[in-house]
Amino acid sequence: MANHEKIIRVGNSFVAITGSATFKLILADYFSGLDTPPPLNSVADIFSVWNVLHGVLKEHYYLQTGEDKEEDLESSRMDVLIANPRGIFGVAAHRTVQEFSKFYAYGSGSPYALGAMYAAYRAPSLDAEAVARLGVMAAAEFHDESGLPVQSFVMDVEE
Repeated sequence: MANHEKIIRVGNSFVAITGSATFKLILADYFSGLDTPPPLNSVADIFSVWNVLHGVLKEHYYLQTGEDKEEDLESSRMDVLIANPRGIFGVAAHRTVQEFSKFYAYGSGSPYALGAMYAAYRAPSLDAEAVARLGVMAAAEFHDESGLPVQSFVMDVEE
């Protein structure tokens, strides 16, 4: 498949998207249409950006929000991981934002990815990209809805 990538660049951040493949197109379109990339450097920054984005998803991208009435909030129907020099952040479908200290994975193969990354994390010969690559490869091996190839990016982290 030629369009398997689900990572986009937003300013100094890489945004990895789960859910429908259309969400990559939507987020790329949305962020490219802004005058300047929004800050994605803290939990508060990301929460503010995603709250605005959710309204745009409904209004301009026709996000279906008819949901179970027992849910407290509408779902944006995607989870994303954001990596930048400030850290690793996750945004869940209901716009819960978390900061992760080591690694994390979202998506249907995430239990396999997390297990592989946990097992590999302390190996002194592996850098962050190698650990992440092992996570994706484990998900692709053991989960039918996950697949290769691996898409990865390396960034310089400010001290």
